Amino acid sequence: MLPMSIGEAYDYEVPDHLGVTMGQFVKVPFGPREVTGVVWGEAVNSKVAANRIKAVQECLPVSPLPAESREFVDWVSHYTMQRPGRVLRMCMNVPEALYPKAPRTGYRRTGAAVDKMTPARRRVLEVLEGRVARTTAEISDIAGVSSSVIKGLADKGVLEPVSLPAEETIPVPDAEHPGFDLSDAQQNAADIFRARVQADDFSALLLEGVTGSGKTEVYFEAIAECLRQGRQALVLLPEIALSSQWLSRFEARFGVKPVEWHSDLGQGNRRRNWRAVIEGEAKVVVGARSALFLPFASLGLVVVDEEHEASFKQDEGVPYNARDMAVVRARIGKFPVILASATPSLETLTNAEMGRYQHIRLASRFGVAVLPAVELVDLKEHRPGAQRWISEPLRLAVEETLKSGQQAMLFLNRRGYAPLTLCDTCGHRLQCPHCSAWLVEHRMLRKLQCHHCGFSSPLPKECPECQDEDSFKACGPGIERLAEEAELLFPDANIAMIASDTLSGPKAAAEFVEAMTEGQINLLIGTQIVAKGYHFPALTLVGVVDADLGLAGGDLRASERTYQLLSQVAGRAGRAEHPGKVILQSYIPEHPVMEALVQQDAAAFFNSERQSRESAAMPPFGRLAALVLSSPDPESVFSFAKNLSRIAPHGDQFLIMGPAPAPLSMIRGRHRYRFLVKTAKNVQIQKLIGQWLKGIKVPSNVRMQIDIDPYNFM
Repeated sequence: MLPMSIGEAYDYEVPDHLGVTMGQFVKVPFGPREVTGVVWGEAVNSKVAANRIKAVQECLPVSPLPAESREFVDWVSHYTMQRPGRVLRMCMNVPEALYPKAPRTGYRRTGAAVDKMTPARRRVLEVLEGRVARTTAEISDIAGVSSSVIKGLADKGVLEPVSLPAEETIPVPDAEHPGFDLSDAQQNAADIFRARVQADDFSALLLEGVTGSGKTEVYFEAIAECLRQGRQALVLLPEIALSSQWLSRFEARFGVKPVEWHSDLGQGNRRRNWRAVIEGEAKVVVGARSALFLPFASLGLVVVDEEHEASFKQDEGVPYNARDMAVVRARIGKFPVILASATPSLETLTNAEMGRYQHIRLASRFGVAVLPAVELVDLKEHRPGAQRWISEPLRLAVEETLKSGQQAMLFLNRRGYAPLTLCDTCGHRLQCPHCSAWLVEHRMLRKLQCHHCGFSSPLPKECPECQDEDSFKACGPGIERLAEEAELLFPDANIAMIASDTLSGPKAAAEFVEAMTEGQINLLIGTQIVAKGYHFPALTLVGVVDADLGLAGGDLRASERTYQLLSQVAGRAGRAEHPGKVILQSYIPEHPVMEALVQQDAAAFFNSERQSRESAAMPPFGRLAALVLSSPDPESVFSFAKNLSRIAPHGDQFLIMGPAPAPLSMIRGRHRYRFLVKTAKNVQIQKLIGQWLKGIKVPSNVRMQIDIDPYNFM
């Protein structure tokens, strides 16, 4: 199998001297170039003429891709209707890791005397006390000397060169390291998890616990048991690059940090970590969704934390939901998978109710902490005023919180200064030239930006429509504008603004956590990035500025996502001994989402949502797939969409809707049309789509993306 978007598997001859095994990474010729692939199986009755079959050139010096990984690639390929080579590419996306790194050269003391001692030389010898060996870079860094000092000592025979391992050893987490004190409920859950790991068989478990109930500490005990069994464990987090608190808690429990896998890793660390995974040296990996495709030598547990998060769904490339694929990976490997959340998805809750998943609940917060009180502010009655967004009840609550020495948070899930900029003279709206989306003003950066393609430009001096100068006006608030208002209302507050574009990586996240923990910030203004797992003991007030924001747009999961997000945000308040309070500002306080949040009745909300979905035969009670067609040429994509529509099948158990322009009809200069395929639960949707598209030739300037179980309807 080659990690390419064309073809299935290719036939090659294996020279006798190579001794190829299944899963072996090999170098093979492909046209005029050499490519790296994986031995997938033995060809029986090859259709390629013997004189055209080329030979495998080289076996690469790395462990084979495990059989479980190969089976997983095949399964994901079939389910998502993507070429297996595209899925394989996600397993081997660090090409340099396929070759061992050259050994490092270090130095150690020989015992020879130094003819002339200097302070710099003395520091070098102290660093190498006890005949320890270190690299030149390490010695220079610790001793604070230049490499010439080290070279001079080596030339005089005081130091001798030695060969060191190519890379630093991956630290092994200690399962017996002193753990956290668990409550009775936590201990019962941990006992169940340990038993499931010991059973050495597939099981799916839903760990549902209110925010602050200690779900992380509970599944840590499952990881500890997995380590005792000599297996590897994987934890998937929705925002791993920003989860500094989680990493600190892991280190407190196991004595060392886990191996990380996410997009912010440097190439050197990616190479080391990938190789450590396939060699079995990485015992615990914490990562983003892509970590699921790492080639684990002996995986024995997968945990999906915040399993409800939409960020586990990949829309680009191979569309897949890491939560669902984690269950598949566990079934293939015959080990447990734990799905953890305070607000589980309706799909997961339904699986638990049907007995497919074991449902474990933590109904109260850990220790003395209690759930915060939730209040609604009806914005029809408490209007903030022109160009203002903080109502009087929320303003008074923030003032009271700050006076008491506690921390407050204002939540608005919208980046930038304003979501829309228009001409006050003629009404012209500034739109992205490459997308059917408005440009968002980022005043701190002094530019307009498209949040879909990344296009940016300065705010024009004059309107391109009416040529009036200085006529553009910001409409609506983003967090930058909210921070501007907060500075006016709370001049003495220490304000910090946190969003995905202001928190640039793990280091920035750690600095933010430290500032909050030490009280350097007492008024936090943030987007959804601050709703995911942070624990700030002094944060006692959360004000949601626009609780209605996620309810618009007609998305299938709009109400569910809004409920989950606001529940998670509310859960940041009152997580220690100080009671918390949440204020939701809303124009529709009678909405079921708002009522459920105030009454803290998740069951009532999800029962209502379940009935709505079931009556419409929508997931999880029916199936959906999306076909998105795109092209730089609007005529080509429209014509192809019409042709597909003409040959679309009809039946009682399914409905094909479209083609229609996608809600975002242009992204990155590509015009988009969409079909939605809706079927009954028992229909094989992949088979239906495959029969529909059989023999269809997609024009060269048109791209067709099939998304099974879509989450993004834009």
